[in-house]
Amino acid sequence: MEKSKVYFTKEITPESLERMFSVLGVDFSSHKVGVKISTGEPGGNNYLHPELIGKLVNKLNGTIIECCTAYGGGRQDPALHWKAIEDHGFKVFPCDIMDENGEKEIPVENGFHLDKDIIGENFDLYDKILILSHFKGHAMGGFGGALKNISIGIASSHGKGYIHTAGKSTCNQGLFEGAVELPAQDDFLESMADACKAVISYKGKENMVYINVANRLSVDCDCDSHPAEPEMGDIGIFASLDPVAIDQACYDAVKNSPDPGKAALIERMDSRHAIRTVEAAAEHGLGQRKYELISMD
Repeated sequence: MEKSKVYFTKEITPESLERMFSVLGVDFSSHKVGVKISTGEPGGNNYLHPELIGKLVNKLNGTIIECCTAYGGGRQDPALHWKAIEDHGFKVFPCDIMDENGEKEIPVENGFHLDKDIIGENFDLYDKILILSHFKGHAMGGFGGALKNISIGIASSHGKGYIHTAGKSTCNQGLFEGAVELPAQDDFLESMADACKAVISYKGKENMVYINVANRLSVDCDCDSHPAEPEMGDIGIFASLDPVAIDQACYDAVKNSPDPGKAALIERMDSRHAIRTVEAAAEHGLGQRKYELISMD
């Protein structure tokens, strides 16, 4: 099997972000395009800023798409989430909190743990999806990249609870304060892969593309209101048609970096067995872990 192509540039600018989308060779013109990002928890500042992504979002006539969170904070309630979106500068684009007015179930075929995924109902409004992810660490998942942005990101607030509990509960209140018993770590990671399988099957793999921006490489996610300062320098931008390959490439780039500051992020990733999500997604046939890295510099 031919290796998946992952394109890479060290340059992190609005122009290079546009260029990295262009090299994927997809035509999103005359389509309704959803750009899935994390709009960032209030208090944090590591999310992908409008100044960086603006040229690409406008070129695609894209709509920023999000869903509410499943933890107490500034984005669990739609009204507060809209305030965060505005405060972080995203109202310069069309924006859609996809589960604000409803959610829907989509099937997981032969999942590890899930038989369904629960997503924001407005996901149906978009026929092309750019999964635009900030690659960084994550307190529970080890790292957050394309696969987390597809699974947790597109899930509704209840859907996030369903994934985090490996299908045992749709609880979205007190989820991380002991209201629900959380599953074994690999069960959670495999449930993220299950949700990815549901979303990609539902939307069609030909209608989804992936860009990861590996900057501000904190051990903590953009869902953290007080993330740790990064200990390693920025790496660059990755782009691919394969969500498995792009996350594997980012993981490998951290591991292989000459930057001694990588130790904290590696510890975060490996202590949470983060690579299991990538392995499980590959086992689901969502992509392949072997890739060809193509430098655009």
